Amino acid sequence: MNRNSQLSSWLQSQFPQHQIDLTPLSGDAGFRCYYRLSLAQQSFIVVDAPPEKLNNLAFVELARAFSQQGLNIPQIIAYDAEQGFMCLTDFGDCLLADRLTDESMLALYRQALELLPRISQVKATAQWPLPIYDAAFLQLEMEIFIEWLLADYLKIELSSGEQHQLQQCFDVIIKSALQQPQVTVHRDFHSRNLMLLSNDELGVIDFQDAVTGPITYDLVSLIRDCYVRWDDKLVNQLITEFWQNLQQNQNEFNVEQATFNRWVDLMGIQRHIKASGIFARLYLRDNKPGYLADIPLTLSYLVDIAGKYPELEFISELVAQQVLPKLNAKAVEETK
Repeated sequence: MNRNSQLSSWLQSQFPQHQIDLTPLSGDAGFRCYYRLSLAQQSFIVVDAPPEKLNNLAFVELARAFSQQGLNIPQIIAYDAEQGFMCLTDFGDCLLADRLTDESMLALYRQALELLPRISQVKATAQWPLPIYDAAFLQLEMEIFIEWLLADYLKIELSSGEQHQLQQCFDVIIKSALQQPQVTVHRDFHSRNLMLLSNDELGVIDFQDAVTGPITYDLVSLIRDCYVRWDDKLVNQLITEFWQNLQQNQNEFNVEQATFNRWVDLMGIQRHIKASGIFARLYLRDNKPGYLADIPLTLSYLVDIAGKYPELEFISELVAQQVLPKLNAKAVEETK
Protein backbone atom coordinates (compact mmCIF):
# COMPACT_ATOMS: atom_id res chain seq x y z
CA MET A 1 0.00 0.00 0.00
CA ASN A 2 1.48 3.39 -0.99
CA ARG A 3 1.66 6.42 1.27
CA ASN A 4 -1.50 8.09 -0.04
CA SER A 5 -3.49 4.90 0.39
CA GLN A 6 -2.20 4.48 3.93
CA LEU A 7 -3.22 8.05 4.74
CA SER A 8 -6.72 7.60 3.30
CA SER A 9 -7.15 4.33 5.17
CA TRP A 10 -6.12 5.96 8.44
CA LEU A 11 -8.51 8.88 7.91
CA GLN A 12 -11.33 6.48 7.10
CA SER A 13 -10.75 4.82 10.48
CA GLN A 14 -10.99 8.24 12.17
CA PHE A 15 -14.12 9.31 10.27
CA PRO A 16 -15.89 6.04 9.41
CA GLN A 17 -19.20 7.67 8.49
CA HIS A 18 -17.69 9.98 5.86
CA GLN A 19 -16.20 9.78 2.42
CA ILE A 20 -12.53 10.80 2.49
CA ASP A 21 -11.77 13.44 -0.12
CA LEU A 22 -8.43 15.23 0.24
CA THR A 23 -7.40 18.47 -1.47
CA PRO A 24 -3.59 18.98 -1.65
CA LEU A 25 -2.31 22.26 -0.22
CA SER A 26 0.97 24.06 -0.72
CA GLY A 27 3.14 23.22 2.25
CA ASP A 28 6.28 24.45 3.98
CA ALA A 29 9.86 24.07 2.83
CA GLY A 30 10.29 20.70 4.52
CA PHE A 31 9.15 17.13 4.00
CA ARG A 32 5.57 17.55 5.22
CA CYS A 33 2.62 17.25 2.83
CA TYR A 34 -0.60 19.09 3.67
CA TYR A 35 -4.17 18.39 2.63
CA ARG A 36 -7.61 19.78 3.42
CA LEU A 37 -10.22 17.24 4.43
CA SER A 38 -13.73 18.57 3.87
CA LEU A 39 -16.54 16.78 5.66
CA ALA A 40 -20.24 17.63 5.80
CA GLN A 41 -20.11 20.32 8.49
CA GLN A 42 -16.39 20.84 9.06
CA SER A 43 -12.97 20.85 7.47
CA PHE A 44 -9.60 19.74 8.83
CA ILE A 45 -5.95 20.01 7.85
CA VAL A 46 -4.30 16.64 7.33
CA VAL A 47 -0.53 16.35 7.58
CA ASP A 48 1.63 13.59 6.17
CA ALA A 49 4.86 13.87 8.16
CA PRO A 50 7.12 10.85 7.55
CA PRO A 51 8.52 9.94 10.99
CA GLU A 52 11.85 8.78 9.57
CA LYS A 53 12.47 12.32 8.24
CA LEU A 54 10.72 14.53 10.80
CA ASN A 55 10.61 15.01 14.54
CA ASN A 56 6.87 14.74 15.06
CA LEU A 57 7.27 14.47 18.82
CA ALA A 58 8.51 18.08 18.84
CA PHE A 59 5.37 19.26 17.04
CA VAL A 60 3.03 17.36 19.35
CA GLU A 61 4.74 18.46 22.56
CA LEU A 62 5.19 22.07 21.48
CA ALA A 63 1.56 22.26 20.32
CA ARG A 64 0.61 21.51 23.91
CA ALA A 65 3.16 23.95 25.33
CA PHE A 66 2.18 26.82 23.00
CA SER A 67 -1.50 26.24 23.69
CA GLN A 68 -0.88 26.43 27.43
CA GLN A 69 0.43 29.98 26.94
CA GLY A 70 -2.87 31.02 25.34
CA LEU A 71 -1.55 31.04 21.80
CA ASN A 72 -3.83 30.11 18.91
CA ILE A 73 -2.25 27.02 17.38
CA PRO A 74 -3.85 24.19 15.39
CA GLN A 75 -5.29 21.61 17.76
CA ILE A 76 -4.41 17.97 17.17
CA ILE A 77 -7.63 16.05 16.50
CA ALA A 78 -5.94 12.72 15.77
CA TYR A 79 -2.33 11.55 15.53
CA ASP A 80 -0.65 8.32 14.44
CA ALA A 81 2.94 8.43 15.69
CA GLU A 82 4.03 5.27 13.92
CA GLN A 83 2.86 6.35 10.47
CA GLY A 84 3.37 10.10 10.93
CA PHE A 85 -0.19 11.16 10.15
CA MET A 86 -1.99 14.07 11.84
CA CYS A 87 -5.42 15.63 11.62
CA LEU A 88 -5.55 19.26 12.81
CA THR A 89 -8.09 22.02 13.15
CA ASP A 90 -8.34 24.16 10.03
CA PHE A 91 -7.25 27.81 10.35
CA GLY A 92 -8.44 28.66 6.83
CA ASP A 93 -6.34 30.15 4.05
CA CYS A 94 -5.59 33.74 5.08
CA LEU A 95 -1.92 34.21 5.83
CA LEU A 96 -0.83 37.43 7.49
CA ALA A 97 1.36 37.92 4.42
CA ASP A 98 -1.77 38.13 2.26
CA ARG A 99 -3.11 41.14 4.18
CA LEU A 100 0.06 43.20 4.37
CA THR A 101 0.12 46.56 2.60
CA ASP A 102 2.03 49.76 3.24
CA GLU A 103 -1.05 51.02 5.09
CA SER A 104 -1.75 47.90 7.18
CA MET A 105 1.80 46.77 7.96
CA LEU A 106 2.31 48.65 11.22
CA ALA A 107 -0.97 47.60 12.80
CA LEU A 108 -0.67 43.95 11.74
CA TYR A 109 2.95 43.66 12.81
CA ARG A 110 2.16 45.24 16.16
CA GLN A 111 -0.55 42.62 16.59
CA ALA A 112 1.95 39.90 15.74
CA LEU A 113 4.64 41.26 18.07
CA GLU A 114 2.16 41.20 20.95
CA LEU A 115 2.42 37.39 20.74
CA LEU A 116 6.14 37.30 21.45
CA PRO A 117 5.99 37.76 25.24
CA ARG A 118 3.76 34.67 25.42
CA ILE A 119 5.99 32.69 23.06
CA SER A 120 9.03 33.68 25.11
CA GLN A 121 7.44 32.02 28.14
CA VAL A 122 6.60 28.69 26.47
CA LYS A 123 8.00 25.94 28.69
CA ALA A 124 9.73 22.75 27.65
CA THR A 125 7.89 19.52 28.41
CA ALA A 126 9.19 16.37 30.05
CA GLN A 127 9.13 14.62 26.67
CA TRP A 128 10.63 17.52 24.69
CA PRO A 129 13.28 19.73 26.34
CA LEU A 130 13.84 22.77 24.15
CA PRO A 131 17.11 22.70 22.20
CA ILE A 132 19.57 25.46 23.09
CA TYR A 133 20.56 27.97 20.42
CA ASP A 134 24.21 27.86 21.47
CA ALA A 135 27.40 28.91 19.68
CA ALA A 136 27.79 25.59 17.87
CA PHE A 137 24.17 25.73 16.64
CA LEU A 138 24.52 29.31 15.37
CA GLN A 139 27.82 28.46 13.66
CA LEU A 140 26.39 25.36 12.01
CA GLU A 141 23.52 27.37 10.55
CA MET A 142 25.82 29.98 9.04
CA GLU A 143 27.99 27.29 7.47
CA ILE A 144 24.97 26.34 5.35
CA PHE A 145 25.64 29.61 3.49
CA ILE A 146 29.23 28.61 2.75
CA GLU A 147 28.45 25.05 1.73
CA TRP A 148 25.22 25.34 -0.23
CA LEU A 149 25.09 28.89 -1.62
CA LEU A 150 28.74 29.78 -2.13
CA ALA A 151 30.37 26.43 -2.90
CA ASP A 152 27.64 24.23 -4.35
CA TYR A 153 25.37 26.69 -6.13
CA LEU A 154 27.63 29.59 -7.11
CA LYS A 155 30.96 27.70 -7.20
CA ILE A 156 32.63 30.45 -5.15
CA GLU A 157 35.79 29.15 -3.48
CA LEU A 158 36.97 31.36 -0.65
CA SER A 159 40.69 31.79 -0.09
CA SER A 160 42.10 30.91 3.31
CA GLY A 161 42.27 34.61 4.09
CA GLU A 162 38.65 35.12 3.12
CA GLN A 163 37.61 32.09 5.17
CA HIS A 164 39.39 33.61 8.18
CA GLN A 165 37.73 37.00 7.68
CA LEU A 166 34.31 35.42 7.34
CA GLN A 167 34.81 33.37 10.49
CA GLN A 168 35.80 36.52 12.37
CA CYS A 169 32.45 37.99 11.31
CA PHE A 170 30.67 34.83 12.44
CA ASP A 171 32.37 35.10 15.83
CA VAL A 172 31.12 38.68 16.27
CA ILE A 173 27.58 37.63 15.38
CA ILE A 174 27.62 34.63 17.72
CA LYS A 175 28.98 36.71 20.60
CA SER A 176 26.17 39.24 20.15
CA ALA A 177 23.53 36.49 20.12
CA LEU A 178 24.82 34.92 23.31
CA GLN A 179 24.96 38.27 25.13
CA GLN A 180 21.19 38.63 24.84
CA PRO A 181 18.59 37.36 27.31
CA GLN A 182 17.70 33.81 26.28
CA VAL A 183 14.00 33.02 25.92
CA THR A 184 11.80 30.58 24.03
CA VAL A 185 12.05 31.41 20.34
CA HIS A 186 9.59 30.28 17.64
CA ARG A 187 12.51 30.39 15.18
CA ASP A 188 10.45 30.92 12.03
CA PHE A 189 8.20 33.79 13.10
CA HIS A 190 7.25 35.59 9.91
CA SER A 191 4.20 36.62 7.93
CA ARG A 192 3.80 33.27 6.16
CA ASN A 193 3.67 31.41 9.46
CA LEU A 194 0.97 33.61 11.00
CA MET A 195 -2.65 33.26 9.97
CA LEU A 196 -5.44 35.79 10.26
CA LEU A 197 -8.38 33.91 11.73
CA SER A 198 -12.08 34.59 11.21
CA ASN A 199 -12.23 36.47 14.53
CA ASP A 200 -9.29 38.70 13.44
CA GLU A 201 -6.95 37.05 15.94
CA LEU A 202 -3.65 35.58 14.77
CA GLY A 203 -2.95 31.88 14.61
CA VAL A 204 0.62 30.57 14.90
CA ILE A 205 1.87 27.68 12.78
CA ASP A 206 5.20 25.95 12.02
CA PHE A 207 6.41 26.17 15.63
CA GLN A 208 8.02 22.74 15.87
CA ASP A 209 11.58 24.09 15.61
CA ALA A 210 11.30 26.29 18.72
CA VAL A 211 14.45 26.64 20.82
CA THR A 212 15.81 28.59 23.75
CA GLY A 213 17.58 31.49 22.08
CA PRO A 214 18.19 35.25 21.77
CA ILE A 215 15.33 37.59 22.64
CA THR A 216 15.60 39.51 19.33
CA TYR A 217 15.39 36.47 17.04
CA ASP A 218 11.62 36.33 16.49
CA LEU A 219 11.39 40.12 16.32
CA VAL A 220 13.88 40.38 13.47
CA SER A 221 12.41 37.33 11.71
CA LEU A 222 9.16 39.25 11.34
CA ILE A 223 10.28 42.78 10.62
CA ARG A 224 13.15 41.82 8.28
CA ASP A 225 11.28 39.08 6.50
CA CYS A 226 13.08 37.07 3.80
CA TYR A 227 10.04 37.42 1.52
CA VAL A 228 9.19 41.12 1.81
CA ARG A 229 11.22 44.19 2.75
CA TRP A 230 9.71 47.22 4.44
CA ASP A 231 10.79 50.83 4.69
CA ASP A 232 13.54 51.28 7.28
CA LYS A 233 11.55 53.97 9.10
CA LEU A 234 8.68 51.56 9.76
CA VAL A 235 11.05 48.80 10.81
CA ASN A 236 12.98 51.08 13.15
CA GLN A 237 9.73 52.30 14.68
CA LEU A 238 8.74 48.73 15.52
CA ILE A 239 12.17 47.96 16.96
CA THR A 240 11.93 51.02 19.22
CA GLU A 241 8.42 50.12 20.37
CA PHE A 242 9.47 46.54 21.12
CA TRP A 243 12.47 47.76 23.12
CA GLN A 244 10.28 50.20 25.05
CA ASN A 245 7.82 47.42 25.91
CA LEU A 246 10.64 45.25 27.22
CA GLN A 247 11.98 48.14 29.30
CA GLN A 248 8.55 48.80 30.81
CA ASN A 249 7.30 45.26 31.33
CA GLN A 250 10.35 43.17 32.19
CA ASN A 251 11.89 44.16 35.49
CA GLU A 252 15.25 42.56 34.76
CA PHE A 253 15.55 44.00 31.25
CA ASN A 254 17.70 47.12 31.36
CA VAL A 255 19.45 47.53 28.03
CA GLU A 256 20.37 50.72 26.20
CA GLN A 257 18.52 51.18 22.94
CA ALA A 258 21.76 51.37 20.94
CA THR A 259 22.79 47.99 22.30
CA PHE A 260 19.38 46.52 21.53
CA ASN A 261 19.45 47.90 17.99
CA ARG A 262 22.84 46.26 17.44
CA TRP A 263 21.49 42.97 18.79
CA VAL A 264 18.60 43.15 16.30
CA ASP A 265 20.87 43.98 13.37
CA LEU A 266 23.39 41.21 14.06
CA MET A 267 20.68 38.65 14.78
CA GLY A 268 19.09 39.51 11.47
CA ILE A 269 22.43 39.07 9.72
CA GLN A 270 22.79 35.59 11.21
CA ARG A 271 19.31 34.65 10.07
CA HIS A 272 19.80 35.99 6.54
CA ILE A 273 23.15 34.22 6.17
CA LYS A 274 21.43 30.98 7.17
CA ALA A 275 18.30 31.55 5.07
CA SER A 276 20.15 32.30 1.84
CA GLY A 277 22.04 29.03 2.26
CA ILE A 278 18.85 27.13 3.02
CA PHE A 279 17.15 28.52 -0.10
CA ALA A 280 20.05 27.20 -2.21
CA ARG A 281 19.86 23.84 -0.43
CA LEU A 282 16.12 23.59 -1.06
CA TYR A 283 16.85 23.90 -4.75
CA LEU A 284 19.91 21.66 -4.97
CA ARG A 285 18.97 18.92 -2.52
CA ASP A 286 15.17 19.03 -2.38
CA ASN A 287 14.35 20.11 -5.96
CA LYS A 288 12.41 23.19 -4.84
CA PRO A 289 13.48 25.96 -7.25
CA GLY A 290 10.87 28.47 -6.08
CA TYR A 291 13.04 29.61 -3.19
CA LEU A 292 15.84 30.79 -5.50
CA ALA A 293 13.78 33.92 -6.18
CA ASP A 294 13.99 34.83 -2.48
CA ILE A 295 17.79 34.81 -2.30
CA PRO A 296 18.46 38.32 -3.73
CA LEU A 297 16.16 40.02 -1.22
CA THR A 298 17.66 38.02 1.64
CA LEU A 299 21.18 38.98 0.55
CA SER A 300 20.22 42.65 0.21
CA TYR A 301 19.90 42.82 3.99
CA LEU A 302 23.45 41.52 4.34
CA VAL A 303 24.83 44.22 2.07
CA ASP A 304 22.98 47.02 3.84
CA ILE A 305 22.92 45.94 7.51
CA ALA A 306 26.37 44.36 7.73
CA GLY A 307 27.73 47.42 5.93
CA LYS A 308 26.77 49.56 8.95
CA TYR A 309 29.34 47.77 11.14
CA PRO A 310 33.09 47.96 10.42
CA GLU A 311 33.66 44.56 12.03
CA LEU A 312 31.16 43.00 9.59
CA GLU A 313 32.13 44.95 6.50
CA PHE A 314 33.68 41.84 4.96
CA ILE A 315 30.26 40.16 4.73
CA SER A 316 28.76 43.21 3.04
CA GLU A 317 31.59 43.39 0.51
CA LEU A 318 31.65 39.64 -0.12
CA VAL A 319 27.96 39.62 -0.95
CA ALA A 320 28.01 42.83 -2.99
CA GLN A 321 31.18 42.11 -4.95
CA GLN A 322 31.13 38.33 -5.39
CA VAL A 323 27.85 36.68 -4.41
CA LEU A 324 25.22 38.93 -6.01
CA PRO A 325 27.09 39.30 -9.34
CA LYS A 326 27.47 35.51 -9.57
CA LEU A 327 23.83 35.03 -8.57
CA ASN A 328 22.64 37.48 -11.23
CA ALA A 329 24.82 35.83 -13.88
CA LYS A 330 23.48 32.42 -12.87
CA ALA A 331 19.89 33.65 -13.15
CA VAL A 332 20.52 34.98 -16.65
CA GLU A 333 22.23 31.74 -17.65
CA GLU A 334 19.36 29.58 -16.38
CA THR A 335 16.74 31.59 -18.29
CA LYS A 336 18.47 30.97 -21.64
